[in-house]
Amino acid sequence: MRIAIVKLSALGDIVHAMVVLQFIKKFNQEISIDWYVEESFKDLLKFNPHVSNLHTVNFKKAKRNKSLLALFQDLNKLRKHDLYDLVIDMQGLIKSAIISKLLPSNQIIGFDKFSTREKLASHFYNKKLNCSYESNVIMRNIALIEFALGFTVEKQEIYNKAPFIYSNVKELGFKIKKSKKNILLIPGASHPSKRYPAENFANLVHSLDANYHIIWGNVDEELLAKEIKKRAPNVEICPKLSIEKLVCLIAQFDLVIGPDTGPTHIAWALNIPSITLYGPTPGYRNSLETEFNKIIESESNVNANKIDKSDYSIRNIKVENVMVKAKDLLNFIN
Repeated sequence: MRIAIVKLSALGDIVHAMVVLQFIKKFNQEISIDWYVEESFKDLLKFNPHVSNLHTVNFKKAKRNKSLLALFQDLNKLRKHDLYDLVIDMQGLIKSAIISKLLPSNQIIGFDKFSTREKLASHFYNKKLNCSYESNVIMRNIALIEFALGFTVEKQEIYNKAPFIYSNVKELGFKIKKSKKNILLIPGASHPSKRYPAENFANLVHSLDANYHIIWGNVDEELLAKEIKKRAPNVEICPKLSIEKLVCLIAQFDLVIGPDTGPTHIAWALNIPSITLYGPTPGYRNSLETEFNKIIESESNVNANKIDKSDYSIRNIKVENVMVKAKDLLNFIN
């Protein structure tokens, strides 16, 4: 059987979808899996042994360059692929549904109109799953694969998952000390209301004895990292990292602390202890807690269907609460 999975973006969403790969192969090792992804995120899947062929599209580039011709040329290539038995749209957006429709296939499977934000996408599918949009995103992805291929994944199997993101990087170019426990701080996120304040991160550094590193991905996040270091000089700011180096880095830490953002979810994928901080986004939906992956949510009443970007309640999460969970996790891995 040949199947195609369409999950284009974003980093954390792709991570949440990739967990299905090992369960598909456990169900049937002979299934060949192709994956369609935005060019900028291809390195997340590049070395995954369960992906037979990785295909990229450039919606972002075409949008940035305002080039309809480039987009048309990109999409036209999809028609030339060999026939798939199944195409599974795990994104549930109009753009991913269009790609799914363009791929030669016997059947297209996705969420129904009651289960996704862009209801029009469901019209492109032959077979549709009803699964509440507010449900945990990892369980939604598992449910879609179960529905498409006709098998069952037990919840305990997900908790006992194998790490599923790979990197070919051997050297980072800088050393991580082993004199104490190593904690990675992630101050950045896709919008300001998801970010934990620099002051709070600095207070955490002062409260909990460990080696600290900070990662960043753009100019705004670099400024946040520098603000933390100004308040807590003993932290180390990492250079800007590629996805491959980011995966390699996270795999070496004892604990990762950050908001609802891609690198924090990579820690979950690698089975690295983590604390994910939630303000305007729903922790119950965007994370799956394990014995070593924990969440702390603000007291905000969050609507998964409509994120309030003016909700800065993450700032109200007490440093003491983060410290307590951090100590518990660091004791857990001793």
